[in-house]
Amino acid sequence: MKHALIVEDLPDTQVWLCRLVETAFQGVSVTVADCVESARTVLRSKPFDLALVDLGLPDGDGVEIIAALSNLKAPPVIVVTTIYDDDRHLFPALQAGAQGYLLKEQPLELLSKQLCGILDGRPPLSPAIARRLLGFFQSPQPSGETLNNREREALGLLAKGLKVSDLATAMGITRNTASDYVKSIYRKLNISSRAQAALHAARMGLVD
Repeated sequence: MKHALIVEDLPDTQVWLCRLVETAFQGVSVTVADCVESARTVLRSKPFDLALVDLGLPDGDGVEIIAALSNLKAPPVIVVTTIYDDDRHLFPALQAGAQGYLLKEQPLELLSKQLCGILDGRPPLSPAIARRLLGFFQSPQPSGETLNNREREALGLLAKGLKVSDLATAMGITRNTASDYVKSIYRKLNISSRAQAALHAARMGLVD
């Protein structure tokens, strides 16, 4: 790791994260951005090997930066560093391209060890996040049989990133009907985000 980017708005946390990265990777050069706008500016200045991204930024959502980093010609290893451990934050970040998810509440030594695992191909995940992901796939989930054929079709299209208007066009139905399908899918699968919908679609074999 030669160049690392830290996207974090709190000064004290910036210092702490810099120390974390420098502890994990000797001789690394660290650049800090304190908001979405400054991060976008920094991305145009040079390539990075690693990016630690907070989700709650003053001018937007860190997921925006994760997506921008993922779309670079040579994307860095992207790791979320946050206090949020709920599905509403976790799944959109992973869907946007995050390859790790670390909770700031952990001790510096443990976080450093988790970051070092990148060099061995191990994704840096806090234990609580790893358990949540395992629980999602291992716990009983509503099966595909709870959805009718048209809802399954709609779920597959949602998982591919189609908006409701595009979904309506693809299925040959009105926008209102498409919206009703989406609401029914969310209710039957007990989900609340497109990222969760995509995971269910993958489990049901509706997308690759």
